[in-house]
Amino acid sequence: KVGADNYTLLQFHVHTPSEEQVKGKAYDMVAHFVHKNAAGQLAVVGVLFEKGAENAALAPVVAKLPKNAGPERSYAEVSVDAAKLLPADKGYYTFEGSLTTPPCSEGVRWMVLKTPVTASPAQLDAIKAIVHHNARPVQPLHGRVVKESM
Repeated sequence: KVGADNYTLLQFHVHTPSEEQVKGKAYDMVAHFVHKNAAGQLAVVGVLFEKGAENAALAPVVAKLPKNAGPERSYAEVSVDAAKLLPADKGYYTFEGSLTTPPCSEGVRWMVLKTPVTASPAQLDAIKAIVHHNARPVQPLHGRVVKESM
């Protein structure tokens, strides 16, 4: 829920390195949780990842990753509890922007969580072997305002 609007999670995906910077700092990876409301408006929650301890929520996914990119596969026995990928502190930065992949549609509400979570170097390496460098360069603000939650 954002304000009075309810949003439904559509999907999540990752970018390496992060497509967002906080105070000029880039992160090893970001997960984008893409949501949509009844009016068709999009909101994306960004979770930043840095090298550190193994991430238990990512472990079942990483265990099933192939060594190299290839055709899409589904594993019924693997599920992801998206809430477990979030940091305990839910403070965030918010701004209006666009999708970061083509067609880069405008009008997206972004909420990038302030507190990064960790993933082990092995987990990050396994993910990077599949997605490689797939980050859009950080875009200038061009007058947009970044707000901060309390």
